[in-house]
Amino acid sequence: MEKVIFDGQLINRSEASVDIEDRGYQFGDGVYEVIRVYNGKMFTSKEHLQRLFESGKKIGMDIPYGLDEIKAMLEDLIQANNLTLGTVYLQVTRGVAPRNHMFPSSDVKPMFVAYTREVARPEENMMNGVKTISVEDIRWLLCDIKSLNLLGNLLAKQKAADAGCFEAIQHRNGTVTEGSLSNVSIVVDGVVKTHPANHLILNGISRQVMLKTCEKAGIPFAEKPYTLDELKNADEVFLTGTTVEVMPIIEVDGQRIGNGKPGEITKKLQELFKAEIEEQCGQLFIQQ
Repeated sequence: MEKVIFDGQLINRSEASVDIEDRGYQFGDGVYEVIRVYNGKMFTSKEHLQRLFESGKKIGMDIPYGLDEIKAMLEDLIQANNLTLGTVYLQVTRGVAPRNHMFPSSDVKPMFVAYTREVARPEENMMNGVKTISVEDIRWLLCDIKSLNLLGNLLAKQKAADAGCFEAIQHRNGTVTEGSLSNVSIVVDGVVKTHPANHLILNGISRQVMLKTCEKAGIPFAEKPYTLDELKNADEVFLTGTTVEVMPIIEVDGQRIGNGKPGEITKKLQELFKAEIEEQCGQLFIQQ
């Protein structure tokens, strides 16, 4: 029987139900995280949970558990569901209260839920690269908050799917921000360039791991804005994200990137990222 965490308790999924006046359901009033699991162990769980608390603080919501307490609950959930390779989704809403645009009184307890899902590593796409499209970034101006308000991301991702592409690369007046569910970086003359971690993007945990590996390996990088034209004419382009790791992009809007194959620096970053995973979670095996 699959287990979930509902209101901080480990229960059977069939027993969990969301109240119709949960503010996450009615307003998207909450924050969330997705943590990768390899060999039954969470990767970069501390960083994800720290960001959860930061997002909560930015929307004026106190999360009613400590970081270590949530981590222990998630570990119990993973073990209860015998999850080896996949993800843990967790979210905290402002709780259940009569519908009102103002925040409810302080005696309303935030609602914490979590569940697991089996998710394979996207090894074929990581090896061969993916095609993408570009779309105007229509989202709000607090993208650094990992909130439940994802309609702009969904519309972008659906445009990519309708075009037969893996991801939508968003831009504001020609300046690239990020993908619908990932961060985007380019490589020009051996230098990795990625948008600064400000209010226009989510500072992805995988993005942070990638930059750390660049620093450790002596790969030059710069956190600077770049244009859509620069992206399309870059030597290499790649995505980073919890479920995509380091994903090469070989085409944008029908235009080939470089020679149309994953670049050498991207492949090097994939190796370094994999090494970071194995340091925390143990050896990864090629899926058959």
